[in-house]
Amino acid sequence: MSRIITRTLFAAALLSPAAAHAQHAPEEVAPGPDIVVTALRTPVERDRVSSSVTVLDEAAIRQEQPIALTDILVRTPGISITRNGGYGTATSIRIRGADAGQSVMVIDGMRLADPSSTAAGYGYSNLFIDDLERIEILRGPQSILWGSDAIGGVVNVTTRSPEKPLEGSFAAEAGGLQTVSAKAGIGGASALVDWRLSGSTFTTDGISARSNGTEPDGYRRTAANGTARVHLAPAVSLDLRGYWSDSRNDFDGTSGDSAAFGLTSEWSGYAGLNFALADGRFTNRVAFLQTETDRTNYDPARKIRQLNFDAHGRIRRYEYQGTFAFSPAAQVVFGAEREEQRMTTASPGDNAKPYALTPNKADTNSVYGELRLTPLSGLTLNGGLRHDDQSRFGGNTVASAGAVYTPNKGQTILRASYDEGYKAPSLYQLFSLYGAADLQPERARGWEVGAEQALGQALRASATWFERDTDNLIDFAFCPTSGTLPVACYVPGTTTTRFGYYANVRKAHARGLEIAASARLGVFFAEGNYSWIEAQDRTSGSASFGRQLARVPRHLANAEAGIDLAQGAFKGLRASVAVRHAGQTFDRATGTTTLDGYWLTDLRAEWQAASGLTFYGRVENVGDVRYETASGYGSLGRVAYLGVRSRF
Repeated sequence: MSRIITRTLFAAALLSPAAAHAQHAPEEVAPGPDIVVTALRTPVERDRVSSSVTVLDEAAIRQEQPIALTDILVRTPGISITRNGGYGTATSIRIRGADAGQSVMVIDGMRLADPSSTAAGYGYSNLFIDDLERIEILRGPQSILWGSDAIGGVVNVTTRSPEKPLEGSFAAEAGGLQTVSAKAGIGGASALVDWRLSGSTFTTDGISARSNGTEPDGYRRTAANGTARVHLAPAVSLDLRGYWSDSRNDFDGTSGDSAAFGLTSEWSGYAGLNFALADGRFTNRVAFLQTETDRTNYDPARKIRQLNFDAHGRIRRYEYQGTFAFSPAAQVVFGAEREEQRMTTASPGDNAKPYALTPNKADTNSVYGELRLTPLSGLTLNGGLRHDDQSRFGGNTVASAGAVYTPNKGQTILRASYDEGYKAPSLYQLFSLYGAADLQPERARGWEVGAEQALGQALRASATWFERDTDNLIDFAFCPTSGTLPVACYVPGTTTTRFGYYANVRKAHARGLEIAASARLGVFFAEGNYSWIEAQDRTSGSASFGRQLARVPRHLANAEAGIDLAQGAFKGLRASVAVRHAGQTFDRATGTTTLDGYWLTDLRAEWQAASGLTFYGRVENVGDVRYETASGYGSLGRVAYLGVRSRF
């Protein structure tokens, strides 16, 4: 959690011409910790952003020594995790108690999602730290600029940008469970082109996915990413970006050990043209993006055909975004987007019969705009609208408004905002055997107020109160077992009955408090955050009305303290102890099964032996605590790692 910069901030509209990997302007500027990109999709000072944001710079990321992105996300306010075993198994996050599919994941400006999955969100099991140098977590409904799924929030990560004509980096580590990880990158910056390529590999024997299992479920992953910015003219540039990962994970059946395994391939590509007009006051971006996910599962116990699941998802996006500065006190951002989702799925039987991959699709056209005003020094106001027209459910409009005031250039920040979000029905929910073509989008309305206070560089503290109402939630509705069946209990277009279907049947209300603080005194440092989240079912007539939502801990806490030596005999040594807590939760929306709360303790140390060369090590879950984030699935116990990293 070292140097995690928790910024509870304030909303505005887009402003500046450029951002590192924000892909929105001709001239690229690497944002520092006092600049936020995600909130407005262009760089903006943190004291002019109205939504709650956490920013982690490269130093914070490396000091945490995470393997997967989720390892560090769970150490920030308001985020909990569910994972069905060790690395590579099904993984999801919940931001402020929102459902697992109600968040947006972006890497280098490329939005990641799998339209063939049940909720059409992103599965975090295969996204590792790799070459990342910056992470931003924007909390609360954010559909004004990010569209569907942005109910809980947005996670936006960027990879390293080259700074020298030629530079490189590498890192390698090994640890328990036969875990080995290695990554390397090379790039350069010049007047004509800035470029970087990187790759990584990871393998582990893992643990048994099921807590009652005895054989380990291994995981291996290979990944690569690349970025290039070609400077075509002083005010014109071309961005090319790509991300690819390929993985194999073993997993268990519901009854215990099995030889089943899955293969997953993900890739994303981006091409964007940036150009500025009117002496730089009017910046423009035109881009094309494509993301594809292929998933197959195999069961070696089958006698004829081991393949038992085959899914392919593809998303194409066409984007235009413009930012116009009327004056330093008034800016507007506006844009238009088109998204095309495609999915094919099949569950072949254990036979030699050919199987069909059934195609399904949905398209969305969107327009949006947001205005930011600075009527007084230190005061920023913003407001925006977005309208989406989807080929299945029709139109949907969301709005946002916010204000932020800082009387002393960011040392004190007071903020308030109102935001709306929505989530379109997934292709699976619309067209699968249990689908319903008349589903409407899930809709959320939320507000928050907060304050942040700094005392120089020695102390910073923040507090945020939020509330969110979500209705039209899509859930599985079971059909009656006797009497006359309603039309919805028949597979559409047939006389075949089914035991249930997806429907807009639930409501939820969430509210909570997020507190964060960091302090430094000489060589000593300490940081911590605490989140209280009350996320309840508010479905009228439901037996679970007023009950905490499944797998949403009411209490989340993180703390870290340590020593950082900048001089003396142990110059370059940094060591810390970190703890993480997640409270008790229900495992399911109904039923009495609960998941016990837990405390985990980690030890970390690193030593910069020379400029650009660092040795590091850590022991995770020092107490070897046994806990579950999903009933019946195990979690990693005590594991130690040693590694080295270098930049040259």
